[in-house]
Amino acid sequence: MGLSKTQRKLRIRRRIRKVSSGTAVRPRLSVFRSNSEIYAQVIDDVNGVTLVSASSRDKDIAKVKGNKTEIAALVGKTIAEKSVKAGLDKVAFDRGGNLYHGRVKSLADGAREAGLKF
Repeated sequence: MGLSKTQRKLRIRRRIRKVSSGTAVRPRLSVFRSNSEIYAQVIDDVNGVTLVSASSRDKDIAKVKGNKTEIAALVGKTIAEKSVKAGLDKVAFDRGGNLYHGRVKSLADGAREAGLKF
C-alpha cells in the first residue's frame, strides 16, 4: 500500500528542509501553493524569523488580472525585489514538497529575473 498524497508531500518537504535550511547569509525562499493563491517567504531558520514575504493576496498583486501562472511570476519578481532591497541576493529555494513546474517554476523564474540567485 502506497503513501497518500499528503504523506508523500510531507516526506518530500522534510527531506528538502534537511538539505536547504536557511541561514542569515543564505536564507530559505519557501513557497506555499494553495489551490487559488501562492505565497513566498524568505526565512532565516537559525533565528526563526521571516525576513521578507510576498503573496498573490498583496494589494498591488491582487488587482492585476492574469492566470495563476502569470501571477506566480509576479509574486516571484516582488519577493526578489524586496529581498534585494533588504540586502539578500542569494537564497536556498524550498519548493515545499510541490513539483518544480507550473506555478512554482514560474515563481522561481520571476525571482531569478529580478536578481535573486539560487
